[in-house]
Amino acid sequence: MKFSYFPGCTLKTRGKDLDRWGRASAEVLGFRLEELPEWQCCGAVYPMAKDEIATRLSSVRALMAAGERGGELVTLCSACHHVLKRVNLDLERDETIRDRVSRYLELETPYAGETRVLHYLEVLRDRIGFEKLAGKVVHPLRGRKIGAYYGCLLLRPSREMEFDDPENPRILEDFIRAIGAEPVIYARRNECCGGYCTVENSAYAGRQVDRIMENARSCGAELLITACPLCMYNLRENASNGLPVVYFTELLAEALGIKEAAT
Repeated sequence: MKFSYFPGCTLKTRGKDLDRWGRASAEVLGFRLEELPEWQCCGAVYPMAKDEIATRLSSVRALMAAGERGGELVTLCSACHHVLKRVNLDLERDETIRDRVSRYLELETPYAGETRVLHYLEVLRDRIGFEKLAGKVVHPLRGRKIGAYYGCLLLRPSREMEFDDPENPRILEDFIRAIGAEPVIYARRNECCGGYCTVENSAYAGRQVDRIMENARSCGAELLITACPLCMYNLRENASNGLPVVYFTELLAEALGIKEAAT
């Protein structure tokens, strides 16, 4: 089983280990990530204006390239997943956007959102299965109390992302159980961390992060995991007295016994 893969900018620069752990874990679990050639930044922020076409084009190129290679595109980054999926829906549902993109790219056949966009976690849940993942674990993380931090981008807008229940998600908790640890449920796990405000208003981002950390700690969490690089860096950098924060692929590689080899 193989998928076209869009690593995104962060996982090719500051997050290289996150990328390596994800790729190596995929091989152990029976699927392969084949990086798209000549991909470009997705833009990191979904363009809300319907007449903002140029900022959609790099995503469209990646979606079309994945379509030529099997029709499914996987990413490890929640921001990339969010932008790619929503742009894909624009091309599927909005004739005006589809027509303007076609003219910009001089396409003989318009692209109409045929590619399916998946987050790596969806591959684990829906294609591999958490039960099979649990069976591959060689170093179960027993005794570790881990809080899942979802943030905004995986879950909302829920009718478009269709990733999990936006109010009571469970995919990360099921992942934590599969690698042998204990998930800690806390109220602020799906609230915004303020990551997009860090540059202009770091004080606000710090307050958001502290609320999340305090809530998770009060419920017994000793560690937070996330599936968004922006959230991970914001949670680490803006906490006044924070918990350790790691990317889910790091714990996956640790549980599968390949972390050091994949670094």
